[in-house]
Amino acid sequence: MTTTRKRRLQVLRGLSAADFMHPLDAKATASLKKIPALGALTKKVLELGLERALYLENVADNVRVDERMFPHLFRALSWSCKILGVPVPELYVTMDPVPNAYTYGHTRPFIVLSSGLVDLLDAEEQFFVVAHEVGHIKCEHMLYTVLARNLTALLDAVGQATLGIGALLGTGLALPLYDWYRKSELSADRAALLAVQDPAVPIRVFMKLAGGSRRMVEAMDEAAFRDQIRLYEDEDLSGLDKVYKFLLTAFRTHPFPILRAKHLDAWIEDGGYRATLDRFAGAGHAGSGPNET
Repeated sequence: MTTTRKRRLQVLRGLSAADFMHPLDAKATASLKKIPALGALTKKVLELGLERALYLENVADNVRVDERMFPHLFRALSWSCKILGVPVPELYVTMDPVPNAYTYGHTRPFIVLSSGLVDLLDAEEQFFVVAHEVGHIKCEHMLYTVLARNLTALLDAVGQATLGIGALLGTGLALPLYDWYRKSELSADRAALLAVQDPAVPIRVFMKLAGGSRRMVEAMDEAAFRDQIRLYEDEDLSGLDKVYKFLLTAFRTHPFPILRAKHLDAWIEDGGYRATLDRFAGAGHAGSGPNET
């Protein structure tokens, strides 16, 4: 479908998360902080040492990316961090045919890409996904991400310690926490676009995540995918449709690819992306980017 090309990328000097954070993410974060049970679960995360346990499992079970191991992914990581102004975290690839990526750890964040994701995407699309995960770190999403990814275990632990009261409190926390988790993805998508600096790249990523395969990717059409985005908007007319969409998404950690594409495309169309890029671009280009040879 596309070929990797060299592009001159800009380092975004002085960029903060507030400069690009999606309003829905900001609102959901503010609501989450008002929930009393959040403090108890945060304390339990630290007590149980969940971050350390998963980090050790990750090191033992996955392949760490560096200058020698998957160097093209390491360049994508280095450029993402350079452009967005984030310290370089550890990056790993795990053997999993399901396309997926995540960032874990509040005190020592690390990024994991599945082999299925790497196989599905080309070099620039991989760059977008890596930058998306770096965007989570830029936005300081990681503490709440740890809570969301371990919610079931945490509710059980708190419930046992409080004779079930903690579990009841946690039930009221689940929906707003997952709601925040999904909306945080919208901010990370914006960060990734600011790093890749090519609006065509995320559309291809979302299209492939929605229904792509290596065998059929050449038969996919970006214009048809954009039409589908508009169809999703048109179908959101009745109250019943809204109820169905709530039930379909309430316990998802990620928005549907169509919805992510819709929100990012709206940011591009209303001028927010270009205004942010122009405001923080450094004097002169930073280089050819992660795909240079």
